[in-house]
Amino acid sequence: MARTWLSIRVELVSGHGADLWPRPGRVFAAARSHSFAQLASAIDLAFARWDLAHLHLFTLSDATHVSPLDWWDGEAPDGTMDGHVTKLSRLQAGEQFAYVFDMGDDWAHLCTVAEKRIDPLDELGEVPDRPVPYWG
Repeated sequence: MARTWLSIRVELVSGHGADLWPRPGRVFAAARSHSFAQLASAIDLAFARWDLAHLHLFTLSDATHVSPLDWWDGEAPDGTMDGHVTKLSRLQAGEQFAYVFDMGDDWAHLCTVAEKRIDPLDELGEVPDRPVPYWG
């Protein structure tokens, strides 16, 4: 398989009123065909979140918001794209974007797309059906 997957570093920057240093982090392998909702689920599981019923929101480098619209009951920020259908193919090499889990505790993450794509067979030994962490 060719190097077609994204490698995305996700660092937990702050949450629950505290800034974190050093920043705990994970690196994820994700296909460009995966959705932002799938990436959010992978991040939440990798950071051992147990109450997954909280809203979450990605803010891309162009200020576009991405979140599952059905969770907001019509109250999503203006122009928010649906995370269930918006694909990671929107992301560019080197792009940085934010992910916030739980709009009350504001667990803020800095996400960075690696400059080079990866081969999931080389990194993981398989081709998973969802984004998965492979470091951290």
